[in-house]
Amino acid sequence: MAKDVLCEVNNCKFWAAGNKCNASSIYVVNNRGTNARNSEETDCKTFESKI
Repeated sequence: MAKDVLCEVNNCKFWAAGNKCNASSIYVVNNRGTNARNSEETDCKTFESKI
């Protein structure tokens, strides 16, 4: 399991200094069928806007 999860989405409520993610768990889904071929075919469902 990853020790540190990095994220550059600074308008997410889980974003922390140093581009760290403070969420207690991360949920990533495939957005194009059943087998993603690259990162562009995935989405982070953990995202929640700060606003």
